[in-house]
Amino acid sequence: MVYFVPEAAECYAGIGLRGAQMGYFASRSAAMGSASAESVIATFYNFNPDLVRRSIPQAWTLASPAAVLEARLDVVDRALRRGLGEEALGSPGLAEAAGLARRAAAGAIGDLGGRPLFAAHASVAWPDAPHLVLWHAQTLLREYRGDGHIAALLMAGLDPVEALVSHAAAGEVAVGVLRATRAWPDAEWAGAVDRLRGRGLLTDAEEMELTGAGQALRQQIEQQTDAAAVRPYEVLGEQGCARLRELGRPLSQAVIASGLFEVDPARSAEPDERP
Repeated sequence: MVYFVPEAAECYAGIGLRGAQMGYFASRSAAMGSASAESVIATFYNFNPDLVRRSIPQAWTLASPAAVLEARLDVVDRALRRGLGEEALGSPGLAEAAGLARRAAAGAIGDLGGRPLFAAHASVAWPDAPHLVLWHAQTLLREYRGDGHIAALLMAGLDPVEALVSHAAAGEVAVGVLRATRAWPDAEWAGAVDRLRGRGLLTDAEEMELTGAGQALRQQIEQQTDAAAVRPYEVLGEQGCARLRELGRPLSQAVIASGLFEVDPARSAEPDERP
């Protein structure tokens, strides 16, 4: 949510950041401090490095990481107040969901190895308001899973562009969306297509399609990602997870139904390559 609502542009411009891309890269990486472009390239994984370097480290000359994190929380607060309304924000159900999600996220704090973005966001102080607690917990769970997903991509031998090409070939996100948001040049994209075909993962069809081996690899990556993301939810157990789903689903549906988003998240594939 925090990457798609119009409040993001307003709040980041208010502290001096320039444009949506700078706001995105700075707001997600600020938990790492004044992160270098190389650190963002490594942890975000699939963006063209030149795209990252247009925003980082210049962003830190315009606003401190602490100011960016404060603005990011302001984005969430404003957006949720607009999208859910004060009554929902003060409801016992939201408070219960926040408590469950926090327990899950806190349960993964002892598992920082190999999870740089999760570890960075885990070092950020917890907010007080229940709706902000719920959002922060979901951020931690998201980055925990994302770090594990990148590890699975590396083990599968898929570099950043190949990961995007295979994702596009799976048919879940339009090729044009992935290419536009990740900004890889034509030659880099074509090279990744050729490499995947050479590995027998893509068919020779004009419209990119995964072969059986390609489909199997994508499924393997997803299963490994799922397995690496289990620990926080084990803390809750089956009953706790079921309760969190029960409480959280109406909230997510309400956010979507409210028209809160400036763009369609399902079309943006932002920000990680994920099956």
